[in-house]
Amino acid sequence: MFDWTLPDELALIVETTRELGRAHLTPHIREAEAARGVAPEVAARFAETGLATLELPVALDGAELGAVARALVNEELGAADPGAALALDPLGPALYAVHEAGGEGAVREHLLPLLARPGARALLVTAHDARLETRGDRLRGVAPWVPADRADLIVYLTDDEVVLARDGITAKPVRGAGLRAAGASELTLDAPIVARFLDGEAVGEALARARIYYAALLLGVLRQAAEASRLYAMSRIAFGKPIAHHQALAFLIADMRTAVDGARALVQEAAWHLDEGNPAESLAAAAFAETIEASTFVGPNGIQILGGHGFMQDYPLEKHMREARALGLLLGGFDAAREEAGARLCATGAPVTLSAGER
Repeated sequence: MFDWTLPDELALIVETTRELGRAHLTPHIREAEAARGVAPEVAARFAETGLATLELPVALDGAELGAVARALVNEELGAADPGAALALDPLGPALYAVHEAGGEGAVREHLLPLLARPGARALLVTAHDARLETRGDRLRGVAPWVPADRADLIVYLTDDEVVLARDGITAKPVRGAGLRAAGASELTLDAPIVARFLDGEAVGEALARARIYYAALLLGVLRQAAEASRLYAMSRIAFGKPIAHHQALAFLIADMRTAVDGARALVQEAAWHLDEGNPAESLAAAAFAETIEASTFVGPNGIQILGGHGFMQDYPLEKHMREARALGLLLGGFDAAREEAGARLCATGAPVTLSAGER
């Protein structure tokens, strides 16, 4: 028998995050989008919860709760407002690359100071997101789009290296379609490199954890999109009964929920393997790819269920659609995740056994 009950500590963290979203994020999603950021009192409340230090080692005054806890928390934050979630987290997935490659010393030197600066952001940029060059002791190039209006530290991942740079970073605000509460900028870098680590294994681990981070935010968006569609279909009457009671829409609503639940299972499985210290790069890439794939089904069909209302800001579906598309483009998006999952899976050399019916 499987027991899916969360341990008391994780259940409390999930409920705290859900209440934070309900009370402070969801009621102000349009204001946060217009302001390209969250209100100072919301940021203060987030800091009080300790969610920004959820995965920091205990030696650095963190909770050290791991990838499963982060996946659970980020799903709740994504359900409330994923753009605000990114704006509130000063370290974000940049933490993983710094910690995996440089250890606690690098985190203490380069990341902890950001926790004391209001609005500070460390940004993870991969070679999929931008083609930056390391010339001498400087990181140069342009990152066409990042979900932030401010960059205090850039953590750049190549195939086998982690490069940290700060100062010399110019952010040009652009209008983002999704994640507007996080901001959106084009970054021009001519920044001094403050640290670099040649460690391909650390890069793979950091990228896996970053994919789980974003996949969990996307899960929250899709969960809300599926639920908002269901509630609308239950309230809309056609031919004498709610449109949700017509077979075609009933099947579609069920399929949307199934897509979300299936993606969640993969994300949490990959997170568990990361916490157990098992190889999980392929699992994390596959989970991210599956979650993006689910978004291409849930988002458009949610819009279709609402019809013309789906495109109006009076309803949340247009926002869910924008957020899902933006999250699905990060870290190279679906194509990069699928390619890496397939490459790592085929590289294992495990024999493939066909059943009698497949031969």
